[in-house]
Amino acid sequence: MSRVVKVVWVGLLAGWAALLGAGSAHAQPLPPACGYTLSPPQVVHTDGVGRVTATVSFGDCFGPFRPAMSVACVYLAGPSSQGQCTQARGPGAAQVFFEPYQPGATYISSGRGCGKVFEDALEPNCQMLGPINATL
Repeated sequence: MSRVVKVVWVGLLAGWAALLGAGSAHAQPLPPACGYTLSPPQVVHTDGVGRVTATVSFGDCFGPFRPAMSVACVYLAGPSSQGQCTQARGPGAAQVFFEPYQPGATYISSGRGCGKVFEDALEPNCQMLGPINATL
């Protein structure tokens, strides 16, 4: 896509955002570019090993936005703050697995989902998700 077309798109988006915000002094912030959901931490058993998992899933995007990436993280609560994160590109779900599973411990899932308009966007529009705590 040429630079001129990109500049026109950005100008249109900025103008559209300005019009939405001009209606009220107490205007609500714009929704995230794309909607994502975060699952709570949960235990799964694979190959005889207990693991804690969480998933960030893509929902939908508005306007010219499309899914860029999602990141899912699971942490063991406490002073050690051990954790694991994984990411997926495009509309794919990011599913993270953390081990070893410690029965009775509290785990925290968090993540983010990002949308973008252009392939070479330096900073996509991201939605922060979580944290969600669960004692497993």
